[in-house]
Amino acid sequence: MTLQDQITAWISDYATTAGMKSLVVGISGGIDSAVVSALCARTGLNTVAVTMPIRQRPDLHDLSLAQGVWLCNKFDNVRHEIIDLTTTFDEFENKLARWGSNQYIYPSELGLANSRSRLRMVTLYQIAQSVGGLVVGTGNKVEDFGVGFYTKYGDGGVDISPIADCLKTQVWDMGKELKILEDIINAAPTDGLWTDGRTDERQLGMSYEDLEKAMLNPKDKNYEKYLKIRKRNLHKMDLIPICKFNNSE
Repeated sequence: MTLQDQITAWISDYATTAGMKSLVVGISGGIDSAVVSALCARTGLNTVAVTMPIRQRPDLHDLSLAQGVWLCNKFDNVRHEIIDLTTTFDEFENKLARWGSNQYIYPSELGLANSRSRLRMVTLYQIAQSVGGLVVGTGNKVEDFGVGFYTKYGDGGVDISPIADCLKTQVWDMGKELKILEDIINAAPTDGLWTDGRTDERQLGMSYEDLEKAMLNPKDKNYEKYLKIRKRNLHKMDLIPICKFNNSE
């Protein structure tokens, strides 16, 4: 059984056991969401693939739209929704980061980037609750669970994470086997949260290929650099800290 067959069966079994009839997944035009959305569609369950642009660069938005068309042409059980959240985000930004000079403002650029992801998470859960579905995560073993390169309570807020044990190279391989669009396979990975379209490699300071090598080999020349990136994001991967006390006293 191929890796994509195993994951497809796992998604289907989990949804059936949980009594869920639909799968909801955000598609960004990246390889991870393209592969996950295809795996969801392969289950035969009702699959809602959601494109959620927020001031999106046209090239990235076009890849997401192309993936939606590809899915709908290939699978009868897929519905592609396009929900533009730009005006919602504009209002959010105006309330928190652009008030008058006599008001408190909270203009963190990184915070606003992460807020884009959190708005998308809320959107996916609204859809999932409406269709009796699971929100399906698109994080892989290197990106999300190696260096924690995701938004806490954003794209990290999901019900299931089917490719969480897959290396990035395995995701690319599955993309080729599933015949995902070549433009998506070949696109430089990006989280799509920045207007300037900065790549993941630019933000992390390492390519996924180098991160993967370091993650798998403590003797790799980049291992310490990998650990440094991982350390600053461990708070996302660890359980929420709890202040414990003795109730018997």
